[in-house]
Amino acid sequence: MTNTIQTAVVGVTGYAGAELARLLLHHPRLKGAPPVFAGRVDAKDEARGGIPLAEIHPQLACSDTKNLKLEPFSWELLFSRGVQVLFLATPHEQSRKWVPEALARGLRVIDLSGAWRLNESANRVIYNFEDEGAELAAKTQAQAVYGMPELHRAQIAGARLVANPGCYATSIILALKPLVAAGLVDLNHGIVADSKSGVSGAGKAPTAKTHFMYAADNLSAYGLFTHRHTGELLEQIGVDQSQIVFTPHLLPIPRGILSTIYVRFSSKQTVDSISQIYREFFAESPMVRLHNKTLPQIQHVVHTNYADIGFQLASDCRRAVIVSCLDNLLKGASSQAVQNLNVIEDWPEAEGLE
Repeated sequence: MTNTIQTAVVGVTGYAGAELARLLLHHPRLKGAPPVFAGRVDAKDEARGGIPLAEIHPQLACSDTKNLKLEPFSWELLFSRGVQVLFLATPHEQSRKWVPEALARGLRVIDLSGAWRLNESANRVIYNFEDEGAELAAKTQAQAVYGMPELHRAQIAGARLVANPGCYATSIILALKPLVAAGLVDLNHGIVADSKSGVSGAGKAPTAKTHFMYAADNLSAYGLFTHRHTGELLEQIGVDQSQIVFTPHLLPIPRGILSTIYVRFSSKQTVDSISQIYREFFAESPMVRLHNKTLPQIQHVVHTNYADIGFQLASDCRRAVIVSCLDNLLKGASSQAVQNLNVIEDWPEAEGLE
């Protein structure tokens, strides 16, 4: 295969950044054209040309990466290396500042932060963006496509800015969207999404609630009615705040998300009718695996790029429990970003991911 594009990653030092680097380094379409890694580098490391990638992530050390370094970020660096697609695994506020300039410089951007995921200003309030309401921010938001190929494949293909979805949001939206779009769910009865995530979902910077003494042998709920991913559920599933309750929990495991979702149907359903809805909706979606006889488990999705979905129907044929699992660092972040790259470049959607 010939190399077609040059990528760059800003934010490689984090958990999701490490997985993104690994996937891009092994992508068959990018052989011989490793990403440019750029970010914050102090004066001491700048003097030696940057920080070797293997020092940041020893698991990536091999002959192909021995000369790769995290270099001081500058737009001039990206231009000199011929970068065409920029991945941002940066804090939300940083992405708000850099994305408009990246677009102005002709780069295509896949942003893993929450900076450009939300179209409605009421849902963006939770982020308290300083540029909210500014003309440039509105212009940039108008170019953003929510980066879930299973929902927006055609729009992503021509996008200059792809806003990668949140990890919790991905697990819930994939499970619910087919049923809601088909008109099966009784929205007035309400939906409950009970989700649990490994500690890596909180990022690499330690906090009082993510260090070992708090998280180990514990299970805690947080962010009730205030979690940042709630707006994504409302906008992408097509429900309002009165129709869904989302409760995230912190699991004492490194990675993985399991969402248990409770729905009531407007009319009686069968296992076959529900299965058919899912099969048709995901017929062209290679990164979604549907379970027929078993329910998904975290141990079956960690370190994979798949989202697994299964369900059980109650004996009254009006209620169902849906279980959705994924690796929050992969299908919930980095591998979804690479999936979006494949769609943008018109490559097979699962290339480098299966």
